[in-house]
Amino acid sequence: MEKTVKPQRNNKVTRYNKWGYIFLIPFFVVFVIFQLIPLVSTIYNSFFENYRSGLQQIGPNFVGLGNYQKLLTGGDFFKYFGNTMIMWILGFVPQIVISLVLAYWFTDPSLHLKGQRFFKTVIYMPNLIMAAAFAMLFFTLFADTGPINSMLQQVGIWSKPYSFMSHVGSVRGMVAFMNCLMWFGNTTILLMAGMMGIDTSLFEAAEVDGATAHQIFWKVTLPLLRPILVYVMITSLIGGLQMFDVPQILTNGTGDPVRSSMTLIMWLNKHLYNYNYGMGGALSVILLVVTAVLSFAVFRFSASSEVDN
Repeated sequence: MEKTVKPQRNNKVTRYNKWGYIFLIPFFVVFVIFQLIPLVSTIYNSFFENYRSGLQQIGPNFVGLGNYQKLLTGGDFFKYFGNTMIMWILGFVPQIVISLVLAYWFTDPSLHLKGQRFFKTVIYMPNLIMAAAFAMLFFTLFADTGPINSMLQQVGIWSKPYSFMSHVGSVRGMVAFMNCLMWFGNTTILLMAGMMGIDTSLFEAAEVDGATAHQIFWKVTLPLLRPILVYVMITSLIGGLQMFDVPQILTNGTGDPVRSSMTLIMWLNKHLYNYNYGMGGALSVILLVVTAVLSFAVFRFSASSEVDN
């Protein structure tokens, strides 16, 4: 009778594999302690009335979806959500346009640009500066007695100081401009990496077929950059929904004028500052759902556009 030879397991490979799981342990420990447990705790607290009124602690009392109902029917949520999206769009649109132009210039060898290393360093430097420093700088520059008003008065553009911090358009514009200034360098680096990953033979083939530089950019470069553009847009959208430090410091946490620069995270910070853990938890969960839905919508829209093309 023939004996059936059973394949023996490679014990050496097995012993090596266990080190991979051991190296993953720190990640899972950090994830559970600093992300999973706070997430579960936030969702749990969102179903309770739990806040402090003066020195008296109210709750925790189970209210079910009461906190969510208050947030969505009070009117403030949609106002602050609109403020957040307006300031994000005002900053993102010029940011992506400038980054595309700079990335195209830096990656086009036919332009023979000099000093590229210097300019790449300069455009990335604002990303290294703290948002608090940017906000304080702009607050000082555009104050009623600041250098911008003094300069404009000296050249005769207007006779008296213009109160930038008292007008909706100027405050939103400053917040958007600061966000654009801080992040366009990072976006440029990402787009440059995507452009340099495109096979140059595609550009050469397009030139042989008689395509102009404009046609090559729109018909070859942009379609192949779609994955990077989707990544940039989703990450920028998430960052925009989490906008906090710049408008918080610029307006001293008030969101003035008339709460037109109050963002969702600033509103969340007010709830947590008042120890209103129930409303803060509910707002955090709603913000998580909104972020997930918008990110999924951007991804699906880009995927459907790619299929149509």
